[in-house]
Amino acid sequence: MEDNLNFTAPDEKAMKKKEKSLMMAVAITFIVIVILAIIGFLTLNPPKDATQGQVDGTSVRVSGLMPGRVEKFFVAEGQQVHKGDTLAKIQSATVEAKLAQALAMKDAAEAQQRKADAGARKQVIDGAYQLWQQAKAALEIHEKTYRRLQSLYEQNVVSAQKRDEAKAAYDAAIAAEKAAHSQYDMAVEGAQREDRDAAAAMAAVAGGSVAEVESILADQYLIAPCDGEVTDIFPNEGELVSTGTPIMNVMKADDRYLVFNVRETELKNLVVGKTVTVTIPALDMKNVEAKVYFVKDMGEYAAWRSTKAYGDFDSRTFEVRLRPTKPVEGLRPGMTAIME
Repeated sequence: MEDNLNFTAPDEKAMKKKEKSLMMAVAITFIVIVILAIIGFLTLNPPKDATQGQVDGTSVRVSGLMPGRVEKFFVAEGQQVHKGDTLAKIQSATVEAKLAQALAMKDAAEAQQRKADAGARKQVIDGAYQLWQQAKAALEIHEKTYRRLQSLYEQNVVSAQKRDEAKAAYDAAIAAEKAAHSQYDMAVEGAQREDRDAAAAMAAVAGGSVAEVESILADQYLIAPCDGEVTDIFPNEGELVSTGTPIMNVMKADDRYLVFNVRETELKNLVVGKTVTVTIPALDMKNVEAKVYFVKDMGEYAAWRSTKAYGDFDSRTFEVRLRPTKPVEGLRPGMTAIME
């Protein structure tokens, strides 16, 4: 019996010692984990809030004054163009017919103006001159007759009635001579000043109509308004377009900007004129310095509504635009931009 007791006692001691070692190992492990967690909490920084936006650019819409049919495109989507390059041609038989009509009206108005400026023909002037000379001759005869009868009347040779008849004929001859003289002057002078001015005005109006149609025809060739890239072409060749119909868009080559939509609580760090750093993932996470130049409220539809009755408030969304301080090679509209 004593031998059995002596045999189990050492085994219980070993078990207790083993349990004690295990508990110490667990405690040490726990302490190490806690220490590592504290160190990690103290050394690791929480991730910063980041706002995602995108790159955008200014597009110029190309349209024409002349309605007609798209005859030909000289460029394709994605092609780089320079200011003044020919982009497309629009053909219109209607406008060409109007030009022919305007030219005919101009020729007629100019002919009328030349006629007014030239005055009466030589035959008309010669005829008016002969009538005037006849009136002058008749006036001389009636004047001599009147003076003779006046002298005889003073000598009581003829009656007063004869003298009065001669006086009336003399006065009529004076009026006839003046009228013939006026007709001759009018023939020499030609058309009245008002008639000449009216003819000149009609010629000017006709010339303006021709210039208007010619300007529309000149617009049949659509020209690139700036250096850039053709991003969109709307109609196809052969399609009809009306006045002012958009034909294509040209994205300006030298105008790139970044657009972010942020809550109003973040505007304190995005005042106009401030320079911030923006990351472009598509350019191998390149950092780009950009300056804020535009801030605008996006309206009621972009307001974040509070769900609490107290302690919070509605926050409106603002559109913020930034322009790179230096040109960035490879920066294209549509690329993602990240601002921390």
